[in-house]
Amino acid sequence: MWRFLKNWALPVAMLVGAIGYPVLIHLSFLTPYLLFVMLFVTFCKMSFSELKPKPLHGWLLLIQVAGAIGGYFLLYRMNKIVAEAVMVCILCPTATAAAVITSKLGGNAATLTTYTLLSNIMAALIVPVLFPLVEYHPDMDFWQSFGLILSRVFPLLILPFLVAFALKAWMPRWHQRIADLQDLAFYLWAFSLSIVTAQTLSPLLNDPTDGKIKVVIALAALGCCVVQFFIGKNLGEVWGERISGGQALGQKNTILAIWMAHAYLQPLSAVGPGAYVLWQNLINSWQLWKKRRRELPGK
Repeated sequence: MWRFLKNWALPVAMLVGAIGYPVLIHLSFLTPYLLFVMLFVTFCKMSFSELKPKPLHGWLLLIQVAGAIGGYFLLYRMNKIVAEAVMVCILCPTATAAAVITSKLGGNAATLTTYTLLSNIMAALIVPVLFPLVEYHPDMDFWQSFGLILSRVFPLLILPFLVAFALKAWMPRWHQRIADLQDLAFYLWAFSLSIVTAQTLSPLLNDPTDGKIKVVIALAALGCCVVQFFIGKNLGEVWGERISGGQALGQKNTILAIWMAHAYLQPLSAVGPGAYVLWQNLINSWQLWKKRRRELPGK
């Protein structure tokens, strides 16, 4: 049973979120706390001595920021909601689970883990500046919006790393106990995914917008996903990090992206990262299938 749940965690969590939508939507306030704990557990499992920035990381960060801004300006005259969905799909930092997939695919987990931290720092710095410019709130000026988003996003993304670092330095025994909790992040991820599924369903069910725009957003998310995996792999190949580059740029913390879109942008834009969950997991499943096929005798 446990093996089944781990192998099918994505559809099971999303199904629970869809069925339990009327209840789970009221638990959306838990999302930032769950994200904090997930990142904290992930950073506790890091070997800080292996966190070494590389030229590849700089190029990936540049593509992530420039791609988000460029994608928004390319699309906002056509449809602002689609533009916001594309922006958040590109700007969102790397998923905490990406290191696990990278290892299974034979990539460098240390390179990926370093980029996970760097992309979180980048998001904490860029989001408070960019989002108030994109989505104007008449009840507050730019600096008020900047301060509000900074006060919520920066601690959520950076504080987990600082706490994990301090715990390792001053309370190594407790740090090791947390690092040994192999399945904690998995449980939290599954629960969080159920909640954000309910959050994603909210604008879909309650927003009167024509269903065509939702299809366009989902297809735009597919384009973002494929392009980011493609660019990441080809850029990573230059430094002999093809797998790590692809996962770093393509596999996103969609739970965080849905929360950010729902909290600071037009709620319907959350359909983008909601669809991205499906697309990136289809790509990951295909990559893992290809690797298993190559490893079979006679193949």
